[in-house]
Formats: sequence, C-alpha cells, structure tokens
Amino acid sequence: MEGTVGGPRRLRRCKRGTELETKIIIATHKPYWVPDDPMYLPVQMGHAIHPDIGYAGDDTGENISDRNWNFCELTGLYWAWKNIDADYIGLVHYRRYFASRQNRFAPKRQRVIRHEELGSILATTNVILPKERHYYIETNYTQYIHAHHKQDLEVTRAIIARKCPEYLPAYDLYMSKTHGHHFNMFVMKRELLDHYCTWLFDILFELERELDISHYSTNDKRVFGFVSERLLDAWLITNNISYEELSLLHMEPQHWLRKGSAFLWRKLFPKKD
Repeated sequence: MEGTVGGPRRLRRCKRGTELETKIIIATHKPYWVPDDPMYLPVQMGHAIHPDIGYAGDDTGENISDRNWNFCELTGLYWAWKNIDADYIGLVHYRRYFASRQNRFAPKRQRVIRHEELGSILATTNVILPKERHYYIETNYTQYIHAHHKQDLEVTRAIIARKCPEYLPAYDLYMSKTHGHHFNMFVMKRELLDHYCTWLFDILFELERELDISHYSTNDKRVFGFVSERLLDAWLITNNISYEELSLLHMEPQHWLRKGSAFLWRKLFPKKD
C-alpha cells in the first residue's frame, strides 16, 4: 500500500484505569526471545514480502511493508505510527533494547527495562533515547560517506533546504559532530511521534523519488533506514525537545575488534561514489 504522510488512522486504545499506555514495537525478521511484558509487541518487518514467522506483521492497515528492503525497520515505525494508538509509542530491535537503570548486574534478559520503570521515567520527559554513539576520529558526515554514498546526504540536504530550511542549521551541526543518537530507537509521546514521522517520511519519500540507487549494493540499498538515523537529532535540536537517555542493551555478543577494524578500514580506504 502506498504510504502517505497525512494524519494517522489509529487502532482503538485500551487503557488500564487511568494509567497511560506505552506500546513499544520490536522490529524483527526472525523468531527471537521477547520480554514478558505487555508493553512490548514483536512485529515482523517486511511481512508483505517475506515468509510469515508468527508475529504481527507490518502489512496491515496503512503501511509501506513492501518497501522493507530499502526502509528497514522504518516499515515497522510507519506501521506503528499509522495503526497503533497509545499515549507513548516506541521502537526497539530484537537484538537491542533499552537497559534498566536497576538490576545492572542481573542476567541480560532481566536487565531489559519494564513498563513500570519506563513509566516513572516518562512521567518526567516526553522522549527516551539511547545514549549517543561516539565516533571520536570521524564526524557523523565523514563516517557516513566512508561507509555509504555521499550523494545520499547531499540529496537529503538539498531536500531539507527546499522543503524545511529551518532544519538546515541543526542538520549541518549534527553532521559536524562526532557523536549522535543512532539505531532508530526511541520512545515518544504520541503527539511528538506524529510530528516526527510526518516530517521524517515527507523527506524520505522525496529522497526515494530523487535518489538513483539502481547501482547500489544490497546493503547500501537500505539507504532510507541509514539516512533516517542521521535525521533524528536535527529534528530534536530544531524543535528544542528535551529527552532522557538510557543505556543500550545488546542481546548478542558484540564483535568490537571486527567492528573497529572495519571502521578504520573505511576511514583509510573510503567508498568512492
């Protein structure tokens, strides 16, 4: 179904008394462990084009599920925006969660934040983000163009300059920094999610129309997911939105030596457009 950036059509909300409801979708493409907490909803990404794995799919209601090859977990975000009604909506990944500030030495699965603790944090903020990722020897801009295609960011910047130039200073500031909020993970108040997704998908759908990715590798064709990670901070800065940060909890071992080696290799031998 063709995506639009108009107002969302939401499913009916069920509340428990006066408690505000939070729903966090878990973006996944395979069966995996799921926290035993009703706040979490595993959703199969690209359900319209991939075999069913037994979870809710991102292809009901208004959706862009058939564009998952290029939009990655954003097909889940779009589906949640258009079809879930809750006071707070979030996005995490099957291998990455927000960590509890309690039970820091407990087994990993017990350290995934639960709705009781998250609710107490949301009582004092409207947005929760993972702690920033630091590149140290690369800016956000150089890290991207060494790993992907420069034109992705050039065309994105031109679209922002044309459609919403008030965001350009924050976009440029973010690109000049060596750190930022990545991973497409957050929890937001419903009204803020409406605003963010309207702005985000308006830019990404225009980028989809203007960017020629026919010669891209399979990985680089995930471009709209990659670019979206570089837009969140520009939106936060421009709209002066405060937030709380939580540590990131990786459910699988992280191969830091391999990742670090690849990072240095890309810096020394960057991708050439």
